[in-house]
Amino acid sequence: MKRARLVVPFVLALSVLVSACGQKPAAPASGGQGGTGGSAPAASSSGAAPAQGGQQASSGAVKRISIATGGTSGVYYVYGGGLAQVLSKHVPGVEATAEVTSASVENLNLLAQKSADVAFTLGDSAYDAVKGKGKFKEPLPIQALAVLYANYTHIVVKADSGINSVKDLAGKRVSTGSPNSGTEVIAERVLKAYGIDPQSGIKRERLGVGESADALKDGKIDAFFWSGGLPTAGVLELASTPGVKIKLLPTDDIIDALVKEYGPLYTPVPVPPGVYPGVDQEVIVAGVPNLLVVHRDMPEDLAYNILKAMFDNKAELEAVHPEAKKLTLQTATKGSPVEFHPGAMKFYKEKGV
Repeated sequence: MKRARLVVPFVLALSVLVSACGQKPAAPASGGQGGTGGSAPAASSSGAAPAQGGQQASSGAVKRISIATGGTSGVYYVYGGGLAQVLSKHVPGVEATAEVTSASVENLNLLAQKSADVAFTLGDSAYDAVKGKGKFKEPLPIQALAVLYANYTHIVVKADSGINSVKDLAGKRVSTGSPNSGTEVIAERVLKAYGIDPQSGIKRERLGVGESADALKDGKIDAFFWSGGLPTAGVLELASTPGVKIKLLPTDDIIDALVKEYGPLYTPVPVPPGVYPGVDQEVIVAGVPNLLVVHRDMPEDLAYNILKAMFDNKAELEAVHPEAKKLTLQTATKGSPVEFHPGAMKFYKEKGV
């Protein structure tokens, strides 16, 4: 999928989160053509022109780092924009940009192709990638830098829809997420766990979270899946729309089945009341860890310096999105389904983790 260079949607996504969380975000990163090749964008997250091709060209030149994130209405893009700012500001010689993508599956393929340098991904997609299973035809050379936070499996419907459980989605118009996204992976697995064929058991759409929210608001679909952090801007904007009240469907009753079928990647996680307007009671859903991953060929010192910048300047990430508050030295090393990069292992060892 073609990756866009978008600045305005990032600002809009941040504005929604600011109104909800009362936090002032850091300035956004600009988008750019992904990876270690291709033309550089006109401006990067730190405002300096990056070097061509992601190479340390000469003394004083910058190394371009492409961060594969997700759609502009999701947490990955906002978090990734903040990360790009932190790396550009605090890692000498680095210029980082946040790329708009379809998220996990596409991000992992971009890493493997060396068309991106750092990527956000769901743990289940990363596990499949290193095993060469599911949506991946062969094992990919991916390693982890950190476990970031848990993704929450949102299944969003209108409160007055009469849909009260996942089983009620049979025959309905349902968006299962963008093609080649982690949302699509978990949506298919959840539907199968409830006995619904993702291909024939629903009237399927494959939309990103922003498109899905608009389609639900306009009555074009009955429900949509989204795997993301709390709050997700696209869902928050929908729930804040006058005349629209949403609810989330629980999935805690099929977590054991998911673990049995796919491995210990899923846990029950609570969506607290009040995270989204109108959702006034706790909802237990399937959670899966989010990872920050890189190609195994990334230089050890670069991987080390990325983590050092993140932890030394965590307050700057927290100002961009509240999910960054969940990043600690202890949580960053727990629950990864893929092995850690040597640079990450060096960093955590020095920190006594």
